[in-house]
Amino acid sequence: MTTYRERLTAPASWWLAALVFAAAWGWIMLVATNWPIAVVTTAIVAGPGLYVVWRYGSLLIAVDADGLRVGRASIDRAHVGAVEPLHRADYRLKLGTGADARAYLVTRPYIDRGVLIPLADDSDPTPYWLVSSRRPDALAAALGHTENAPATPAYDPNGDTPRGEEEG
Repeated sequence: MTTYRERLTAPASWWLAALVFAAAWGWIMLVATNWPIAVVTTAIVAGPGLYVVWRYGSLLIAVDADGLRVGRASIDRAHVGAVEPLHRADYRLKLGTGADARAYLVTRPYIDRGVLIPLADDSDPTPYWLVSSRRPDALAAALGHTENAPATPAYDPNGDTPRGEEEG
């Protein structure tokens, strides 16, 4: 029984960019040769381009009785710590200066929020998973996090210092 399921897909602009790239190659071949070669070139370039957008852009996130699955990776529910939904500022902090190099990241550049999933497994050197999600609150709730996300971000959007810390 799945309690949460989300499929991330690439935005329309990525699909359009792949088609425009293929059309540009087709146009170059049309100028240099003839229509049949240009059409074949467009198809040959569009096929792999669209496949790459589909493969990279498509990601399944699912929570069921056994645990969490993100793409091909999975973690048992017993090893999931206190999940924290992250919205724009906090998410960017965890991807940047607040990141741990040992963390397992499953992020997509077209999504600006996600969840931080600490691991409660002493034998695993990975401190946490950072997973992109369009609905981080729902994903956190499915993993057992029942509190609401913090009302104020941990990072001040108007400055460069985390809230509550002094520059020094």
